[in-house]
Amino acid sequence: MSQTSPATHVIAYRAAERLLDSGDPRGALTLLDPLVSAYPENTSARLLRARAFFLGAQLRSAEQEFMLVLEREPDNAYAHFALARTLQRAARGEEALRHFRLAAALDPKPDYLARARFGEQP
Repeated sequence: MSQTSPATHVIAYRAAERLLDSGDPRGALTLLDPLVSAYPENTSARLLRARAFFLGAQLRSAEQEFMLVLEREPDNAYAHFALARTLQRAARGEEALRHFRLAAALDPKPDYLARARFGEQP
């Protein structure tokens, strides 16, 4: 990116969202990496970057990004849910269930509740 103004970063973020929605996680990461470097505390950019890692099957990187978000926002239900999906995909079911349950406890959305399997043993 030749310009690094806040407006340029917003445009890059929106473009990365569109790339991710169209199935191009690598393209999204190309736009998000400089944005996260410039604003490492930006939770929205980190969440989008974590989603891009997840959709690109870079599970370890996705896990690290989701964990960074949760360090800053431990009550972020979406981050718990997405981390759980990442752990589940990495065949770490017990850890995933813990985060599915945290997500459902924080925000009882039907899809969060379904994955939480309350009433069942881990």
